Amino acid sequence: MGDGTATATAELDVRLEKHRVELTGYCYRMLGSSFEAEDAVQDTMIRAWRSYEKFEGRSSLRSWLYRIATNVCLDMLTAGNKRARPMDLTDATPLAQAALSPRPDNTWLEPVPDARVLPTTDDPAEAAVAKESVRLAFVAALQKLPSKQRAVLILREVLAWKASEVAELLDTSVASVNSALQRARATLAEGGQAAADVSDPLDEEQQKLLDRYVAAFEGYDMAALTALLHEDAVMTMPPFDLWLTGTGDITGFMTTLGAACAGSHLVPVAVNGLPGFAQYKPDPDSGGFTAWAVQALEISEGRIAGFHCFLDTARWFPLFGLPLHLEGKPDQPQ
Repeated sequence: MGDGTATATAELDVRLEKHRVELTGYCYRMLGSSFEAEDAVQDTMIRAWRSYEKFEGRSSLRSWLYRIATNVCLDMLTAGNKRARPMDLTDATPLAQAALSPRPDNTWLEPVPDARVLPTTDDPAEAAVAKESVRLAFVAALQKLPSKQRAVLILREVLAWKASEVAELLDTSVASVNSALQRARATLAEGGQAAADVSDPLDEEQQKLLDRYVAAFEGYDMAALTALLHEDAVMTMPPFDLWLTGTGDITGFMTTLGAACAGSHLVPVAVNGLPGFAQYKPDPDSGGFTAWAVQALEISEGRIAGFHCFLDTARWFPLFGLPLHLEGKPDQPQ
């Protein structure tokens, strides 16, 4: 009997684990935090374990897990915290007034590695929708919705659930679901979120743009970098609430307050459905490179429209499976 229980336990483990990545993606869109999303999924799995005997199979295991995950997220959101990007909170700062003022971790929309939130799929269209739905601008827009509307919009628009399925999951009516979806769409339309037009996979022009970006950034060549940026490009640096717009202020910052980043080394990462890089800056003490930021790049019309640098390296680099230090001389690319 013991063996049978152990086998059943192992089988349930396998069945639950199959849903971990997509559930993490769902909770991330709901919460705007990679770490809270992982906590929410862990809580979901524990609750599923504890109540599995009561699960009567009236819905699919997947639907049941989404119901639990939704309740976990709604409970977490009752605290009222809405995560944001710097430009959601303040006006752009002119370079002359630039000051690095940090805000608490729970203020910020967090980056997430693609592999943790995007299930593998053979359907290119499905993969493209999934990537778009974890991009920073979209997840930031979701955070402005009331939590129930947020759940409805994600389930209907991103995950393509039927209104009747969402109504059952939320214990509400189809009319209520349709009304919530309408209001959520209207709020997002008011925000006018511009989508980053990043191909999946990157097309040849976009790949060349990234190659030029790496060369300009590692060479700290501000003229070359200016040529790659939109005139109204945006740079953010959470946990600091400072954000800069325009090529002059961005490159001016990089050569003054950010001058220690000269000679950096960039390692490609897949972050929030966007091309990105782990930035290591020279470490004068060790002669190698030390972790500095995870960068997520937004591309639009053949140029870089935004680069978002997440500076809390002790949290982000391990999440992306990256070392905090690289050997080598600062003047030598790895």
